[in-house]
Amino acid sequence: MSGGTGDLLAGGADGPDRLRALTSVVLDTLEAAARVRGGPLPSGGPDAVARRTAALCDPVLPEEGVGAEAALGDLVRAVAEGAADPADPACVAHLHCPPLAVAVAAEVAGAALNPSMDSWDQAPAAGVIEELTTAALARLVHPDAPAPDALITSGGTESNLVALLLARERAAPGPLRVVTGANAHHSVHRAAWMLGLPAPAVVPCRDGRIDPAALDRTLAALDGAPALVVATAGTTDEGRIDPLPEIADIAERYGAELHVDAAYGGPLLFSERLAPLLKGLDRAVSVTFDLHKLGWQPVAAGVLAVADTTLLAPLSLRTDYLNADDDTEAGLPDLLGRSIRTTRRPDALKIAATFRALGRRGLSELVEHCVRTAEEFGRAVDARPALRRRPGPIGISTVLFRPVVADARGPEAGDAVVAEVRRTLLLDGRAVLGRAVAEDGDGHHRLWLKATLLHPVAATADLLPLLDLVAEAAERAASGEGDGGGGDSEGGGGDTAAPAEERLSP
Repeated sequence: MSGGTGDLLAGGADGPDRLRALTSVVLDTLEAAARVRGGPLPSGGPDAVARRTAALCDPVLPEEGVGAEAALGDLVRAVAEGAADPADPACVAHLHCPPLAVAVAAEVAGAALNPSMDSWDQAPAAGVIEELTTAALARLVHPDAPAPDALITSGGTESNLVALLLARERAAPGPLRVVTGANAHHSVHRAAWMLGLPAPAVVPCRDGRIDPAALDRTLAALDGAPALVVATAGTTDEGRIDPLPEIADIAERYGAELHVDAAYGGPLLFSERLAPLLKGLDRAVSVTFDLHKLGWQPVAAGVLAVADTTLLAPLSLRTDYLNADDDTEAGLPDLLGRSIRTTRRPDALKIAATFRALGRRGLSELVEHCVRTAEEFGRAVDARPALRRRPGPIGISTVLFRPVVADARGPEAGDAVVAEVRRTLLLDGRAVLGRAVAEDGDGHHRLWLKATLLHPVAATADLLPLLDLVAEAAERAASGEGDGGGGDSEGGGGDTAAPAEERLSP
């Protein structure tokens, strides 16, 4: 191993100098690798990516180390050349955002200092920053509640799990019945299973949103059993927002509580213009809210907001080495009850840095940009005869569309064309589009290409080449010219990224 033991650490008085040198290696490698990749995704598909990555990184645990600079050079090159880059306008498949530079820089500081957010003596100032951040988020979600609160989580899955856990404890002797829409995120069902609750009662949806009349019937059938209604503000597939005021009224009528999974849609609250789309959200007892989606934070940056801080009491736990009674009585803050995790990262730091840097107005502008860009992108789809958008309004910043040539086939054959278009563009490394099964205007469910537009600065013009790529790939697929996007044969150059000029990277 090159170098002595004195230059190993990132912290302390000398750590920043060593970190500065290594960070330069990382940044230089990231820059070079992005040029080599030349697009939103590496070309060649899984086998080609695996071969290229292994060539740089295997063995991961050699008998003798290669040194920090060499290790970083190889590993960062491998992960960057083989990345799905959400900063590329053609990477629009998922709720996968390009992180803001200020948030990434704050992440470096948090990683170097490495506070663990489970006791005050591991995170004296970081604990204060988390408290300030969660207070701001709690007040954003529940502006009129007397004592709102929020927890930092690893994301929507953990937030939904904790929301159901807290509801289960309130429902004792129970059992709690979870009632949710057919549009709900899978984590709601997984949380119920993990917590030993009955399988959720699933309410039918109409146009991708909970049908209030069906919810009424479902709650009536529970005959007064303790219930938690889980609504969604920003569905994963369509970006739809459930009718929250109606749902809140129905839940209240039956004595049920309301939790809203607003992992996607929650940041609409930053915008005065868009916040009314979430009317009724403040009537929820708890709300899931993610900032590594429409908030441009590095993963992870989840939040669970509650209307009253006393609702978090079941998370309290006493263990002498972290929050002894006499330490708490002496004034040391008790952080252990702020999560279901013990050791956890200072994720509030990057959120706080972003909030301070941009302010609510700056965040509002970015959110509104994404929503506006999606509306413009949808109009561009409508203007192309070769493409067809799913009927109805745009869902937050999600646009579903499909090639018209797929409609000329039978249902299965048409969906196969859509699937092949997506895989061809993926494996060629030219575009990262998602897929979603959703109701069409005739009531039938079909497979759609999904563009989830979370890029905070990309212009609509940067996205339009995607539509050309889809139309061209669809014509090839429909005519039988497509190869399913394999592109990984030995003679096809599967181990070599296509030149940048041949791939979409506006």
